[in-house]
Amino acid sequence: MENTLRDRVNTALKQAMRDKDAQRLATLRLINAAIKDQEIAARATGGEVQLSDDDVLTILGKMTKQRLESVRAYEEGGRIDLAEREQQEVAVIAEFLPKQLSDEEVDAAIEAAIEETNASSIRDMGKIMGVLKAKYTGQMDFGAVGPRIKDRMTS
Repeated sequence: MENTLRDRVNTALKQAMRDKDAQRLATLRLINAAIKDQEIAARATGGEVQLSDDDVLTILGKMTKQRLESVRAYEEGGRIDLAEREQQEVAVIAEFLPKQLSDEEVDAAIEAAIEETNASSIRDMGKIMGVLKAKYTGQMDFGAVGPRIKDRMTS
C-alpha cells in the first residue's frame, strides 16, 4: 500500500523500469538520490533518518526551482534541447507535488496567516511565513510570497 511520498516515487520508478522509459527513470532516480542524500545528512547530524513527506516536498520544491532556473538559462543561451529536457524533468517532479495554489488562494492564505499570527508590521513576516510553510509546503512559491507579504504589510 502506498502511503508516503517516497513510496509513490519508488512505485513510479519501478513502473518506469517496466515501461523502459529512460527519461522518466532518470528523473525518478535523481529524486531518490536527493532523498537519500538528505537522509545521510540527517544521520550525520544525529537527526531523523526517515524523512517525512514535508521533508520530501521541500526537496522536490528545490529540485523544481533548480530546473526552472536551468530552463531559463538554457533558453537564454539558445539551448532549447536542454531546456526541453529540464522541462520534462519538472513535469515528472510535479506529479508528486500537491496542486499549486492560484494567486487568489495564495492571497487568501496570506490573509489567514496574518490574522492567525495577529501580525501588524513587516517585523512579523517570519511568523507569517512560518504559518504558510507549515500549511502549504509544496503548494506555493515562497520566494514569490515574500514580496507579496511585504506589499500587504506596508500598505
